Amino acid sequence: MFDLQEELAKLPHSPGVYLMHDKSDAIIYVGKAIDLNKRVHSYFRASTKKTAKIQKMVSLIDHFEYILTDSELEALVLENNLIKEHRPKYNTMLKDDKTYPYIKVTLGEEYPRVLFSRLMKKDKSKYFGPFTSAASVKDTIDLLCKLYKIRTCNRKITGQRAEEDFETGELPAGGADARNRACLNYHMKQCDAPCMGLISKEEYAQNVRKALDFLNGNYSAVLKELEQKMLEASENMEFEEAGRYRDLRSSVLAVAQKQKITDSDGEDKDVVALARDEEDAVVQVFFVRDGKLIGREHYYMTHVADHTEEEILGSFVKQFYAGTPYLPGTIMLCREIEDMALLEEWLSQRKGRRVRFVVPKIGGKEKLVELAARNAALVIGQDKERIRREAERTTGAVKEITDLIGIEHARRIEAYDISNISGYESVGSMIVFVDGKPRRSDYRKFKIKSVEGPNDYASMKEVLTRRFVHGLDEKADNKKNNKEDAYGSFTKFPDLLLMDGGRGQVNIALEVLEELHLSIPVCGMVKDDHHRTRGLYFANRELPIDVHSEGFKLITRVQDEAHRFAIEYHRSLRGKSSVKSVLDEISGVGPARRKALMRHFDSLSQIKAATVEELMEIPEINERCANEIYLYFHKE
Repeated sequence: MFDLQEELAKLPHSPGVYLMHDKSDAIIYVGKAIDLNKRVHSYFRASTKKTAKIQKMVSLIDHFEYILTDSELEALVLENNLIKEHRPKYNTMLKDDKTYPYIKVTLGEEYPRVLFSRLMKKDKSKYFGPFTSAASVKDTIDLLCKLYKIRTCNRKITGQRAEEDFETGELPAGGADARNRACLNYHMKQCDAPCMGLISKEEYAQNVRKALDFLNGNYSAVLKELEQKMLEASENMEFEEAGRYRDLRSSVLAVAQKQKITDSDGEDKDVVALARDEEDAVVQVFFVRDGKLIGREHYYMTHVADHTEEEILGSFVKQFYAGTPYLPGTIMLCREIEDMALLEEWLSQRKGRRVRFVVPKIGGKEKLVELAARNAALVIGQDKERIRREAERTTGAVKEITDLIGIEHARRIEAYDISNISGYESVGSMIVFVDGKPRRSDYRKFKIKSVEGPNDYASMKEVLTRRFVHGLDEKADNKKNNKEDAYGSFTKFPDLLLMDGGRGQVNIALEVLEELHLSIPVCGMVKDDHHRTRGLYFANRELPIDVHSEGFKLITRVQDEAHRFAIEYHRSLRGKSSVKSVLDEISGVGPARRKALMRHFDSLSQIKAATVEELMEIPEINERCANEIYLYFHKE
């Protein structure tokens, strides 16, 4: 039994981390303190002023534990690790945990390559980044390999064999460092084949240096070179070659435009700014490398209601920079945060060099922070607009429909469709939309049992009857056994039935509901001669609907979904039926073996392609039967 007062009295006056648990032993909050005794006591002291969120958290605390550390810096690191591990409910959390792409130049290799990397390791390679778009990184790598003919293979090339072959002018006959012929990239003029000794180590190294210059932002030299080569090729009537240089030049210009000069000092820095409203907070980070803005990214913060901007920004800095593989020398913030000196010490230890926080007040640096803040505010505004549009498309569309037909609400909408080919394998589908969005967990399929031939009305009556009788029986059983209606079960009745058709389908639905003493609005989706929805049929009259409205678009989505679901089910039954009819013709294959084959293989073509040994993997199939099946499908 945890005695709160007794445990509080045991708390030491030392730095450390404390973990608050609820009754289920879940960790709901993790915090650090330079004095554990004072900090933890403050949560349970009546005189301490607390926010509503902290009061709620304290009311849920069943017990706590703590871990001692030798310093506040150690407590800071441990707190951050525990938050990332347990993701407590009452800690301000960074929602996403991404790794960002880098461009890696493998300078530790004799013939370096330019690679895509998600990790920045302590090796002999040189890294550029991080970038926020993996696609742009891959485009840049592809461009560099084409421009400077950097190899893309993973062959181990020491350079010794290659140099000897280059000097003699002979192609290598083979061996550890070479193969008998160059790869396709050489023939496409995208690689100088160092593996074949067709370029000296010094020339290749010069190409790598050019690639490094390019990554450092020196585009003018390569643009001038490409333009000159393009003109020379054009004058020599080599138009295909001129077109290749033109395309490469366009690619360089596209990459160059992605990096904008933001600072003349050429240092690496991150620019971090925050924007928030009553409910949300977004942190915007600009990544500046070698004085160039190489990308930006935004991050959502959760559980921010009762926190100040300084607290939110501080939580972001701790969590983000604990996980990022690269630390810049300077982190520019839009405002000061708690433990800023302590965080500088921690990050400097991680980097192995000094990391400093700067809160600029004037000049270009302050303008860059303002720009990041404006971008963060824009993200919040855009997301609210996206949410508004989504509401118009879903709940707003439902309201348009309910207003048109004159009912109060239609949170749950069900629609049905029948699918068959001349009455063969008739099936019915039931699809469900809740608040204007499909709820696929509630979809149901019906194989028509009582109707023969192509009778859609009778088939629809069977489907609706089975659906609602099942629901009523389930409700009665739940009531008898004092059970609640299960989520997604047939007991959830719709607020509106949408029938794929006009008066006929609506009357069938009303007939079923009347027989079962149910009162549910039924609306028909009436189509024109071109099979396009033109209006709704409700209460014995056709109601026109604006084809550009969100309500009309929702009706179309419902129709399409009901139709798709029915057709897919019908197609699957047809496929199984065709497999069944073929297998019935094979000697020794009865119902049990037929079912075993259909369970084991996905299709008839797989059964046809199976060997005798593969067929015998099925327990029900012996060697004799396997041979019969194999011979049936492979007879001449």
